Amino acid sequence: MFTAYLTGASQIGAHVPGCKGMRWQILAGIARVESDHAAGRQVSSGGDITPPITGPRLDGSGAGGNTTAIRDTDGGRWDGDAAFERAVGPFQFLPETFRAYGKDGNGDGEMSPHNADDAAASAAVYLCGNGRDLTVREQLRAAIHTYNRSWAYVDDVLSGIDRYDSLGTAAAVPSGNAGTVIQAALAHQGVPYSWGGGNAEGPSIGICCSPDGQDGRTVTGFDCSGLTLYAYAKVGIRLPRTAAAQAGVGRRIPASAGFGALAPGDLVFFGYSPTSDASIHHVGIYLGDGKMINAPRPGKPVRIDPVTALPDYAGGARLL
Repeated sequence: MFTAYLTGASQIGAHVPGCKGMRWQILAGIARVESDHAAGRQVSSGGDITPPITGPRLDGSGAGGNTTAIRDTDGGRWDGDAAFERAVGPFQFLPETFRAYGKDGNGDGEMSPHNADDAAASAAVYLCGNGRDLTVREQLRAAIHTYNRSWAYVDDVLSGIDRYDSLGTAAAVPSGNAGTVIQAALAHQGVPYSWGGGNAEGPSIGICCSPDGQDGRTVTGFDCSGLTLYAYAKVGIRLPRTAAAQAGVGRRIPASAGFGALAPGDLVFFGYSPTSDASIHHVGIYLGDGKMINAPRPGKPVRIDPVTALPDYAGGARLL
């Protein structure tokens, strides 16, 4: 779900260019109240949520707190009810509202309120309206109030947003090409490590064999440089295949400059000698606040790690 919040927030510029201040914390604040972040469900690497989340039948009976009957608008397509509406998905959209605001958040050509990426991108669009400035507290309150016209609800959501804001901005995806690169890598969290795996098109079968013996030919996924190659291909940059060769692309940032010299989207390198590109054995993509996304090693999937997870930091490279 966290990946979906990041993705949804990062895409808002393409859908509502005039919106300011959309961030993952706002989407997380809404989904915390609506579904407790899809608690008890499984979320696939593509964002599909199983089993689906459906709210109470809105038949005016009073069950679940509803007193106004809302007749079916989707033929039961998303809510499984052909007579009355039910709120659906982790953001609890009414089917009619989702049809109006729905976006394809994961780029698979389909839109579903039961897909975390689609639902998060759609919630971001709904909250932004015609171009709100969500850095202004009153506009943020107004946006949340359109989602549920209860000021108690607004206060509950805001309390969550404030807590998430207190975690800092490390997870905020930047705009532009850096955001596209980061989003592409984040969308593949959970994909298996495959020695030699990954190309400009996505995960692939690897080769034989890693230093610890993994036969990549048996695994479809990414190794560290395969992931970076894929993510940068999304902005038209063709990286060499190995981590050591990738160190020769862009403006090199020496290890002596420290982590503070890195910016989100930079490549992060690790090597046996911090001044020798030939010794580099690992690469990740910097997220900010000392964190990176990478394919760490056999048996460990693509994930977010602190840069300090490896002991031999060898600097970075800025390509954007």
